[in-house]
Amino acid sequence: MLLPTISIPLELLLKTIITQYLESAYCITVLSDKPLSLPFTNSFIYLIPDEENLVEQIFNVSEMGCSDYIVCMRDPQNFMTAFERVVHIGNVRRSDRKVIILTYDEEYNENSDENLPSLIFSMKGSENLANMLMVVNHNSNNSDCKAFDLVTHQFVGPDDMSNLPIHLDRWDSCTQQFENDANLFPHDMTNLYGKTVKVACFTYKPYVLLDIDTAIEPLGRDGVEIRIVDEFCRWLNCTVELVREDVDQWGEIYKNESGGIGVIGSVVEDRAHLGITALYSWYEEYRVMDFSVAGVRTAITCIAPAPRLLSSWEMPLMPFTWYMWLAVVFTYFYASTGILTAQGCDSSSYPFLNAFGMMIGQSQYEGKPSWKIRSVTGWLLIAGLILSSAYGAGLASTFTVPRYEPSIDTVQDIVDRKMEWGATHDAWIFSLTLSSEPLIKQLVKQFRIYSFDELKRKSFTRSMAYSIEKLPAGNFAIGEYVTQEAILDMMLMLEDFYFEQCVVMMRKSSPYTEKVSQLVGRLHQSGLLLAWETQVALKHLNYKVQVEVRLSRSKNDVGTTKALNLGNVMGIFIVYAIGLVVSIATFLGELYVHYHKQKKERLHVD
Repeated sequence: MLLPTISIPLELLLKTIITQYLESAYCITVLSDKPLSLPFTNSFIYLIPDEENLVEQIFNVSEMGCSDYIVCMRDPQNFMTAFERVVHIGNVRRSDRKVIILTYDEEYNENSDENLPSLIFSMKGSENLANMLMVVNHNSNNSDCKAFDLVTHQFVGPDDMSNLPIHLDRWDSCTQQFENDANLFPHDMTNLYGKTVKVACFTYKPYVLLDIDTAIEPLGRDGVEIRIVDEFCRWLNCTVELVREDVDQWGEIYKNESGGIGVIGSVVEDRAHLGITALYSWYEEYRVMDFSVAGVRTAITCIAPAPRLLSSWEMPLMPFTWYMWLAVVFTYFYASTGILTAQGCDSSSYPFLNAFGMMIGQSQYEGKPSWKIRSVTGWLLIAGLILSSAYGAGLASTFTVPRYEPSIDTVQDIVDRKMEWGATHDAWIFSLTLSSEPLIKQLVKQFRIYSFDELKRKSFTRSMAYSIEKLPAGNFAIGEYVTQEAILDMMLMLEDFYFEQCVVMMRKSSPYTEKVSQLVGRLHQSGLLLAWETQVALKHLNYKVQVEVRLSRSKNDVGTTKALNLGNVMGIFIVYAIGLVVSIATFLGELYVHYHKQKKERLHVD
């Protein structure tokens, strides 16, 4: 079948449009059922649409970077459907794509009962595409000249008018001039004329705070990222509409990437244009969405149970380490064996008791020992003097400086102790799940998800650690389940688990991506993000909790000087009591053995 040829006037118009608006395009994709002859100065790809493989055709050229389109098809709505699918599955992202849809032929347009511009502009793909242009035949009485109407969609303004066609200009083939010299791509995202921008979020301090008393905040909302959104709409003249995700919070994407729940799901399913509330630059989410430049750099760590004072019964053992105690025990048995050998293996002089006495600084009965016994005794007395002096000094230090349990400072510490750490959502481990390091894998396994009330209850049991964020201005993002009373028994870890960049999430190739990134860059330059964080923290966060976390590692260094009490020396008395019990038991045992021995002797005599 022969394809109808495209009219020369339409080619002239298209050449004018390309020269004015697509001259700087990297590459142009032309999809046409008809032969189209144009002197392109740009790189371009010409495709004959195949209805069955249209998605694959558009996807392949889009991945090459040819993401501006000129379409001349009998049913351009098929292109819009395929184009919307390619936007979601492709890797190329562009906020300023341009799509030009040409009239097919006069006969087809006249016989069609559909209002093609209204049909095209009401499709889902058009709702998120700012730069669209349709070339429509204009019925003219002059048969020698052809005229074309240039139509786009409203896009900006109230929602019920955003998909309405608006007439931009008319081009006449005889004069080869536009009637009004209008901008054919007028939606440059500098003024949205009150267009509604839907923002998915939930309350998470200090990023987003909702349901605030209007006497405090006129809009009833505040937060670092809320201020970014409000400033964005003040700049572009749009209206913010919040999409609350208080139940599913951050949410997740379904495995087939067809949708999701929570903030992330709202953006993927186009229930919201922007997604905020501490959304990090997660890989899985980037595959299906657009990210703005980073707004907040945050570090994730934990507050863990603070180390407690060691029990008093341990104090007699604290001057030496366990390796030192093993060395002392080995020295004792080695010296006892030496004395026993020097005495000719005669145990009647109690070599083990003598060795123990010398190690604690007791004097020895001289008698008339041999030079062997003198040699062993002399060296043992010197060793005993050194050990007893070192032990006494260490014990004095133990009574002077409080000793605490080992603190949980690093990832290795929390893994070695097999301590749970957790929050109300598993978004805290999204950045760790792809790690292949055994330590990080074990850390992920120890993460637990509990309800708000359960986390609040566990905060008093010292059974788990709680994930928090360190923010750039020195504040902390802490869940409300960690109360002022519970934080007194917790300590901030030294090592961060990881750090992340908070971004604003949008659908792929969103028209808002570039403008949001520009705004965030300007906020960084001015230092407003740090100022906003401080303002929100002082105004809405629990200042006492913030201070307790900030000073949690130094509060044990500030102690009070007081006299020794019974609790400080309880360990000494415990050792003394054990010694008394053992000695009394030994004495009673000796009496019992002696009594039975005498009784046997009397029976033998009788």
